[in-house]
Amino acid sequence: MPSSGDIAAAADVVSRDDGMGITHASMAVRRKSRGKFRRKLRQLGLVMAAAIPIQGLKKGILRYAFGYRIGRNVRIGAAYLDCERLTIGDHTHVSSGTAVLGCLDVEIGSYVLIGPLNLIRGGDIVRIGDYAQILRMNVINAIPDNDCTNHPDPTFILGYGSVVTAEHRIDFTDRVTIGRCTTFGGRNSSIWTHNRRSGAGVEIGDYCYIGSEIRMAPGTRIPHCCVVGIGAVVTKPMLHPYSLIGGVPAKRIRGIDEDDKELIFGKTRKDLPDESYPLIPDDGTLIEDQVE
Repeated sequence: MPSSGDIAAAADVVSRDDGMGITHASMAVRRKSRGKFRRKLRQLGLVMAAAIPIQGLKKGILRYAFGYRIGRNVRIGAAYLDCERLTIGDHTHVSSGTAVLGCLDVEIGSYVLIGPLNLIRGGDIVRIGDYAQILRMNVINAIPDNDCTNHPDPTFILGYGSVVTAEHRIDFTDRVTIGRCTTFGGRNSSIWTHNRRSGAGVEIGDYCYIGSEIRMAPGTRIPHCCVVGIGAVVTKPMLHPYSLIGGVPAKRIRGIDEDDKELIFGKTRKDLPDESYPLIPDDGTLIEDQVE
């Protein structure tokens, strides 16, 4: 089992604030080469830690036997957490049935809720911002040994105060970024970032609301302050912020108006601190420097 010294030696870490209350490493943690016996022993230790009901003992094992960094007042259910480097901020709750498998470098911010039966698998970097939520039965997956020839970036970033609700499928074989206070709502939506031979990242901006059963193809983008309607199939980057987007293939239907304000600016959770929001312009366009 790796010690905290092993983890420190595995990466040259220089932290910087990313605006989400968490930090990034300047170099990715390298995957350790373990023999079959050591790998099985590590997995057994993680299973045993997951099954321990006593929080102090569970977190002590994860800290001192595996080198994980776990903040104050963190609660971890029967969750299997297998990554090279794991940081969990204060007052975060990881529910039972959650599994983190084969990830390299995972940072979970403060006041985060990860609900039951979520799977986060593969990938080099996972960043979950403060006050973010991943509710239940979501699959967030990167294919480690893919056939892409353009060297995709397997990174998943969920911004401050954003929420992924239930039963969604997010492929982050290439980079997926979901911005600040955005709701990936409803059920059964999917994001794809690769085809058989190439990858292209997907970006969703700040203060967006994404409805149920939408599909996003590799290389697509949703700008800041947009609503994407139920069943939309996004096949190309959308260009205009403050838009209602829908259809197959998806297109801009109209600008956002005051009636849509609650969808994009309503709090994603009751304890989210108050903040100021960009103004909705009369012509439905966004002055870009209003969203930082």
